[in-house]
Amino acid sequence: MKFDYLPPADQILETIGRIYRFGMTTTSGGNLSVRDDNGDIWITPAGVDKGNLRREDIVRVRGDGSVVGLHKPSSEFPFHQAIYRARPDLRAVVHAHPPALVSFSIVRRTPNVDMLPGERDICGEVGMAPYALPGSERLGANIAAVFAEGKRCAMLENHGIVVGGDTLADAYKAFETLEFCARMEIRASGLGRPRSLTEAQRTLAASAVPALPALPAPSGPMPTAEREARVRMCDFIRRSYEQRLFTSTQGTFSVKLASEAFLITPHGLDRKYMEPEDLVLIRDGAAERGKQPSRSVLLHRAIYARQPHVQSVLVAHSPYTMAFALTDVAFESKTIPEAYILLRGMPKLPFESVYASVEQTAARFTPDVPLALVDNNCVIATGSSLLNAFDRLEVAEYSAKSIVEAANLGEIVHMDDASIRDIETAFRL
Repeated sequence: MKFDYLPPADQILETIGRIYRFGMTTTSGGNLSVRDDNGDIWITPAGVDKGNLRREDIVRVRGDGSVVGLHKPSSEFPFHQAIYRARPDLRAVVHAHPPALVSFSIVRRTPNVDMLPGERDICGEVGMAPYALPGSERLGANIAAVFAEGKRCAMLENHGIVVGGDTLADAYKAFETLEFCARMEIRASGLGRPRSLTEAQRTLAASAVPALPALPAPSGPMPTAEREARVRMCDFIRRSYEQRLFTSTQGTFSVKLASEAFLITPHGLDRKYMEPEDLVLIRDGAAERGKQPSRSVLLHRAIYARQPHVQSVLVAHSPYTMAFALTDVAFESKTIPEAYILLRGMPKLPFESVYASVEQTAARFTPDVPLALVDNNCVIATGSSLLNAFDRLEVAEYSAKSIVEAANLGEIVHMDDASIRDIETAFRL
């Protein structure tokens, strides 16, 4: 889907549906708007079920204040209008009440956007708008004041979040990323004290942009095996996104093909709308012409070269698993048989291992070490197939969630050595 080609009403409908299905707003909560090239503001209606909005429900408010549509505009239209007045450069606003961000709003803190590389680049500095009555002119003035400082994300005390963007897709990306940061910080805080990136780590990540030569134009039809791999990858990418194993801008899948080639996700494209033609073919150290592969492409290439048993590599930022990557707490897979069988040991690697020492990192992914956590960065899962690697990523996240939540119930009891030996014998590990 070419989201930016959609008219404002369709963009709003698609985005509010995405937010509602992910549990980031309620039936009555939240509102979205788009300012078009005529200066008209398209906005969600007041009092209409967010789970059943139709295209004709979206309201258009003209520059002269006249309303076009079946309903009244959202009761919080005044602060959308105030933001656009304060920031003529913005063309879209997202407001919602995701539970994780509301948690921060009621303790009057902003989420940490410096725990992983890239989050600050997407969200920028996050401001805090003082509390005021919803729908009031005062609330609009408070929010507009934050945006007037040049910020694009404003937490609302005891309320929720407002995010602006150059486009609605851009605003949604920042909104989703900030919500992800909030969930991740809450999970990590349940284990220990989350770490922030150092300035040196931020600099290293920002400079790690691989420059690969371009492959020559194809001389014949695409092989059937590659076509099938592209379709299957997109199915799993969308599934991973829907299960919130990564966000729209994060997460990299790759699958090995014949002749030392592999397919990998591109950099920066929305994972929800990934299509087979978006994936990037890598062969002999060169990338498919006109496409930018994921920034972790060199690590994927090194793993395939070093570990012949690996046929798929996934890099993700699943929030419960990442709680262990952000703290000093070790991830222990000896919780249930499935976790140990699929995950085995899950070592922690230093932050720089995905940038400065990919050959040494690739050497770690032996058959006994199919996954690894990277401090303040990601979880890497490998497998004998795309399904096998995905299963491991999924089991890691579910196991991490069980461990984090079990801590609220009592002392965690891991399987003993005898039980582990029985599993290793029975499953020939």
